[in-house]
Order: sequence, then C-alpha cells, then structure tokens
Amino acid sequence: LFLPSLQDLFGVSMVVPLMNLHIKSLGASHTVAGIIGSLYGIMQLFSSTLVGCWSDIVGRQYSLLACILLSALGYFLLGNSTTVFLFAISRVPVGIFKHTLSISKALLSDLVSERDRPLVMGHFNAASSVGFILGPVVGGYLAEFNGGFYQTSFICASIFLLNGGLVWMLPWSEETTSNRDHYQDKGTNSFSTKSNHDLPLKSATSRAVTNSSFFQSPWIQVATVLKKIKGIACSNLWDVLLVRFLMSVAILLYYSNFTLALEERFGVKPLFAGYLMSYSSALGVLAGCLLGPITRLYRHDTYRLLLHSSTFTCVLILLYASALSIWMVILSSTFLAFSTTIGRTCIIDLELSVGGNEASGTLLGVGQSVTSVGRIIAPLLSGIAQEFSPCGPPSLAVGLALVAIVIMNVNKQKYRSHGSVKLKNQ
Repeated sequence: LFLPSLQDLFGVSMVVPLMNLHIKSLGASHTVAGIIGSLYGIMQLFSSTLVGCWSDIVGRQYSLLACILLSALGYFLLGNSTTVFLFAISRVPVGIFKHTLSISKALLSDLVSERDRPLVMGHFNAASSVGFILGPVVGGYLAEFNGGFYQTSFICASIFLLNGGLVWMLPWSEETTSNRDHYQDKGTNSFSTKSNHDLPLKSATSRAVTNSSFFQSPWIQVATVLKKIKGIACSNLWDVLLVRFLMSVAILLYYSNFTLALEERFGVKPLFAGYLMSYSSALGVLAGCLLGPITRLYRHDTYRLLLHSSTFTCVLILLYASALSIWMVILSSTFLAFSTTIGRTCIIDLELSVGGNEASGTLLGVGQSVTSVGRIIAPLLSGIAQEFSPCGPPSLAVGLALVAIVIMNVNKQKYRSHGSVKLKNQ
C-alpha cells in the first residue's frame, strides 16, 4: 500500500505545478483558470464522503481499483487536452474519484491495531511526502521539452495504471474487520485457540458479504451511503471535526502567502522560498519516521500528543508572524514540519477512535471533506487578511489554532476516556 501511494503522489505532483501554465497556454484567462480550479475543489468536497462511505459498502478492493482507473482516465484525457473545454472535462473524473489516499488509509486502519495505527499512518504520510518532494523536480525537468506537459500527463496516467496492477495483486484476504480484531487480540491474554480457528470462517463470510454488496442495485448502495452519512452527522464527532477544520485552515493560512510575504518582509527571492518549502517537506518525512518513538514516549495517548503538537504549531506560527529576521523563519519552518506532520496523523487517529463503531472509510471521507472546506475558505480569509498586513494570514492562523486548543481542552474528558479504553484494550 505504501508503494502505490508513493507512486500516486509522485505522478500527481509532477502534473499539478504545470497545470496553470498549460491552461493559460490554451488561451484561458486567469478567471477561467480559477473557476476550473474551484470546481475541482467543490467536486472533491462532495465526493470524498460519498466515495469513502461507498468503500465501506462494496469493499476496499473494488473502490480503490475504481478510483485508480478512473483517475488514470482523467489524466489520460488531460494529456489530450488541446482546448480549455477538454481540459475542464479531464478534471471531472479526477475531481470525483481522486480519493485513493483516503481509501488506502481506511484499509490500513482495518488491518492494524489501534496501538500501531499512529505509527503506520505516520509512515504512510512520510511516503506521501517523498512523492511531493520528487514529483515537482521531475515534472519541471520534463516541462523543459517540447510537449512536456502532455508527456508528463501520460506518465502520470501510466503510473496510476501501474498502481491498479499493484493493488490487484495485494493479498485481499487480509482486508476484513475480523482481521483487525485478530491483530488487536494478539496483544491480550484472552486470545483463545477457538478464535484462531474461527478467524478464517469470519474472513470468508466478510468477503462474501463485501463481494455481494458490490453487485447490489446502485439504488440500494446509494441508500446505504446516505444512511451512513446521516449516522456520522448525528454522532458526537462534531468537536473533533471542528478541531481538524480549524487547524487545517490555520496551516493553509500559514502557507497561503508564504512566498510573497518573505519577499515583502525580508526581500528574499521566490527561489529561496521554494527551497525552504522543499526543506520542510523533507523534514516532514523524517517526522513521519520518528512517530513511533514519539507515540511510545506519550504511551500512545493520542489526545495529549495532538494537544501538544497543536500548541507547538500555534507557537511556531506566532514566531513566524513576528519574525524579525529570515533565520527566525527558518527556525519556525524547521519545527513546524514536525508539529504539523504529527498533528495530521493524530487527528486521523482521534477521529477513528472517537468514531468507534462508524466505518473507517466514511469517517476518513468526512474528515477529507472538512479539509476541502478549509481549502475553499482559506484563500478568501488570506486575501482579506493580506489587505491589512503581510503578517495578516499567519496572525489569523494563530487565532484559529488557539480556538482549536480551547475546544480540545473543553472536551478533554471525552478524549481521555477514549484514550483509556484504547490503553485498556492493549
């Protein structure tokens, strides 16, 4: 699962930085380019919850393969986009079905115990960051050639097809909730020989249900999806999702005018800002690899780790907003890479822990929708804040992060109760 996800992000990060240049070369105005970009974000907003819930119904294998193949179709059409209309059409299948990372995370949460989940998710995010580091470099190199964008798009589509082949060869007999229970029970003394004997029967039954679900009537699948989404809407997850939303917007505000603010405040060139962001991404990979020792240090208390990482993030953004020299910016960027990577992993783990009985695909889909709302709102807030000062967006980010920290403290008892249950099961 790590290798397909790494290849996935590697391919996407090759194409995405070149898309604005390509659509402008087709004769589109800045407004048209912005509208197409916004439509893609809106499609991602509404489709992430639906696709995540659909993966709970038909199974991870079919949903993941469908998302990979339809995303490959989108990038293949992008490689043939010689007009603005074709460019816009190519973004539709990608906007609706580009949720391979969310489904992969849901599958990982099915396969590992709650104790190991933050560690595995951290390594998964680290692999994702590697793709983002390498992809833009390769894409920028290919763009130097004649027709480089079309070649890059076809390479991206080919990578998705390769991912489809790798996913098809995965040992899908392990993809069941009963297997997850098996991994959790291995750490306890109550695991009996009988449960070992019954596990294959449970797995086979679960696979049979999943396979039959895939061939159900589409209307039945839609009704089931809506029922699951209603269950999430009526659950007690609102505060966790609000914390995720506030911290997502805060981090997006930090990066929203990063290059422009550094140029206005310290007179540094955009190239330096690019190097600094690549440096932060590389540190994010290291943070993902160090998540195991960190979670052990915190005795697998996800709430406390999230609270401390969010507080640290808030302090670092404040340091950046009030920085008097470029060295303070470098210092804040260095440690912010660690705190944001840890916080992103912990909020996913907390969602799955508090969600409890809800299906992991639906929970991760809803969380991704919340982040998508943040991506839509953050540019607007950033533009308004920049009217007052180049430090306006990060200053606003500090305020939002403080609100998130207050919410976590107010609901401390609920989070700690889930953490106690997790430790008791381990």
